[in-house]
Amino acid sequence: MKVVVDQEKCVGSGQCVLAADDVFDQRDSDGLVDLLDASPPQARSADVRHAAAVCPAGAILVED
Repeated sequence: MKVVVDQEKCVGSGQCVLAADDVFDQRDSDGLVDLLDASPPQARSADVRHAAAVCPAGAILVED
């Protein structure tokens, strides 16, 4: 699995961090998404996909 984030789309809602805090974080400077792990383990797949689904800006893309 590969995760890609578009910081231009991010609105800083933090839903991704709540869903998978070991994969996503928020920058202190502006609250936008910070990708911690672009290739998370398969065991985190459900949480990462959930993060992408609940992102209000559609800023997270999950590729298989």
